[in-house]
Amino acid sequence: MKIISSPLELKNYLKNYNCSIGFVPTMGALHEGHISLIKKAKEQNEVVVVSIFLNPTQFLKGEDLDKYPKKDEADKKICELSGVDILFFPQVSDMYGVDEVTLLAPKVRGYVLEGSSRPSHFNGVLTVVMKLLNIVNPTRAYFGKKDAQQLNLIFLMVKQLFMDVEIVPVDTVREKDALALSSRNVFLTEHQREEALKIPSSLRSATAMVTKGVLGYEEITSNMREILSPLEIFYVEILDREFNRLSKVEIGNTIILVEVKVGNTRLLDNIWL
Repeated sequence: MKIISSPLELKNYLKNYNCSIGFVPTMGALHEGHISLIKKAKEQNEVVVVSIFLNPTQFLKGEDLDKYPKKDEADKKICELSGVDILFFPQVSDMYGVDEVTLLAPKVRGYVLEGSSRPSHFNGVLTVVMKLLNIVNPTRAYFGKKDAQQLNLIFLMVKQLFMDVEIVPVDTVREKDALALSSRNVFLTEHQREEALKIPSSLRSATAMVTKGVLGYEEITSNMREILSPLEIFYVEILDREFNRLSKVEIGNTIILVEVKVGNTRLLDNIWL
């Protein structure tokens, strides 16, 4: 596995490859969810590039940038064992200069749900993803479905800016107790982790209701909120694949999303129906 930190060096290095390139962008603290993205990239491409970059522009003032878990050596070993061909490991000074050009998230889709409580968060996400895609110029790039709003906005960016890359969504990976894998799970105490299990429980209950023919927005979200109580709820929503609110579930076109705060940790999850 080759490790490169310079964007220009990586661009020049990849010019030697006349083949399909799969790209997995990460912020480090790799877990089985990231490994599933790498596996999918290896299945579909001849060369796999992974980036590890803790992007400061998507963190708002007072958020957990300084506390975000860093496991650089472990991450490198995970990439090596997973068969990654090239690891892109830049520093902030490699990725950002002064008086930066930035992308602005859509005025509606970028400022609802997670964007409502984290204004400008998705500006930073889209800017760094654009930079990374321009550096790697991959055939396909892989993102987890757990971050559904992020995934939707990246799809939109690629479409509206006529970018030549295929965005591949990958199913959420869960721990044995059904909690969605997240680098932030390490912040949870034992009690908080038990409380966090209300999140997958609420989604299972919603799925069970749909299976029984209960499709209404109010019935499903009210039931989920009861299960999530007394956690601080940022949102419980039922949306279509284009992120428009639905009055009832449409099988094959629905995402049920939830974001809560457990202790000081924000956790989000969803289910695609």
